[in-house]
Amino acid sequence: MINDVIFAEVSAGFQKLETVEAGLKTLGVQTVPIPREALFLAGKAFVQYRRVGGVRTGVLPDFFIGAHAANAQLPLLTRDTSHYRSYFPTVELIVPDGC
Repeated sequence: MINDVIFAEVSAGFQKLETVEAGLKTLGVQTVPIPREALFLAGKAFVQYRRVGGVRTGVLPDFFIGAHAANAQLPLLTRDTSHYRSYFPTVELIVPDGC
């Protein structure tokens, strides 16, 4: 399962929407919307991040993803654990070898 933010990140490497959708279908990956509760949690976590000096650019999608995983009680596959461990400590992180 992925959400719309992850879909956008994954699709950046493809030329056609159809190719992305076909690849995800082959893998059995379903795209689901982010629940409002998760979006609210993302906003709160992002405010906390900014208060401790976090930069404003480029990280809000990480908070959407982390909050969605926390809200749905799902594990998260990532190579960048810093934001997730700090702001979503209940989320189980799956980190590929070598990261």
